[in-house]
Amino acid sequence: EVQLVESGGGLVQPGGSLTLSCEASGFTFGTYTMAWVRQAPGQGVEWISRISHGSGAIVHYADSVKGRFTISRDNARNTTYLQLNNLKTEDTAIYYCAKGRDPYVYCSRPSCYDPNWGQGTQVTVSS
Repeated sequence: EVQLVESGGGLVQPGGSLTLSCEASGFTFGTYTMAWVRQAPGQGVEWISRISHGSGAIVHYADSVKGRFTISRDNARNTTYLQLNNLKTEDTAIYYCAKGRDPYVYCSRPSCYDPNWGQGTQVTVSS
C-alpha cells in the first residue's frame, strides 16, 4: 500500500524557514517523480515543485516559490524534502506531497500524479 507521510510544518514568522519532509512507503521510491502541492484556505490546489526520479537532476518550481523553496530527495531514506526560506504570509497552506503515477516518467501535468496524497502538514506564516 502506498503511503506518504508529510511532516515539518508549523507556525513561523515572515522571513522564517521550515523544512518539510515526505516519507514514502509501499513503492520503489527512487523510480518515481515526486511533487509538492499546497492548498491555502478557500483556494485551489497549487503545484509548487517537482523533482525527477533517480538522482533528482530535474527540478521545477512555481513562480510563486522560485528562489525561496528548494526540493530534494534522499532515495536511501525514501524521503523527499522541501526547504522553505523567506516565508511570506501567502505561503500559509496545507502542504502535501504527491507521487508520480508511473515509474521513470517526469511529467508536469497534475494528471501524471496519483490523486491520493498524504495527510498534509500545515504551514502558517504569521507575525
